[in-house]
Amino acid sequence: MSRRAFLKKALGSLLAFVGLSGGTYYYAREMEPAMLSINEQEILSGRIPAAFQNYRIVQFSDTHIGFHYTLEQFRGLIAKINELEPDLLLFTGDLVDEPHIYNWNQNIVEHLSALKAKDGKYWIYGNHDHGGYGTDILLDVMEEGGFNLLRNSHTTIQKNRERIVLAGIDDLMLGRPDLRETLANANPDLFTILLAHEPDFADIAKDYPVDVQLSGHSHGGQVRFPFIGHLYTPVYAEKYVQGKYVLNDGNFTVHVNSGIGTTRLPYRFLCRPEIHVYTLKRS
Repeated sequence: MSRRAFLKKALGSLLAFVGLSGGTYYYAREMEPAMLSINEQEILSGRIPAAFQNYRIVQFSDTHIGFHYTLEQFRGLIAKINELEPDLLLFTGDLVDEPHIYNWNQNIVEHLSALKAKDGKYWIYGNHDHGGYGTDILLDVMEEGGFNLLRNSHTTIQKNRERIVLAGIDDLMLGRPDLRETLANANPDLFTILLAHEPDFADIAKDYPVDVQLSGHSHGGQVRFPFIGHLYTPVYAEKYVQGKYVLNDGNFTVHVNSGIGTTRLPYRFLCRPEIHVYTLKRS
């Protein structure tokens, strides 16, 4: 660790201790985690077909149900997503926090089934989904809930005979991601969206025929301070942490969702949970 990074983390930890052990503690634990933000972004590209002008894609990520995030809260999230009337709904991993000890029941399937999107619901694995022998459990639950898995695979979304590619890789930490396999036989001339749980995968994806990568995993750092930024992010979310990043002279964009739930510590400070709403615009 560099001296600068060490000082940043040391100062940040001190501020976190002082702030969260005072009046900020209640806010960070009880208030901000429930303050859902709707992050609206336009995705601009000349490669977007005319039929997809103003097409609405909703992404949510990292609910971590079971770790200070309940099914009742999840039901409220579902109502909010349905109010947004997405054309396409995407989940970028980590449904529950610890699959091996979670009390699985039909309620979670019913909640997932209640989510509506005109052109389908798609998901990818996160590291917590694979963790604790959750791989097969998550697959069954998400399938029952009407979600289609993209695991080193792709599909096409069609409107008025025009198409875009939607691809997804397996989790980078506990899965077996293979982008070559994912894009095999995909038409490189079509506008392509890639789902990758870990945002730092962008440094690989940018060299492939991909226009946009949508990720989660980082939780935006969960705890952020002015002038310092985030204090900690997990591995493979250290470079791209929160928001929008433009690479390859504008030809490749990464959007990092700050997630819904929390993990490790049940706090959020200056880092509200969020849903992304992307509107495709032909530029």
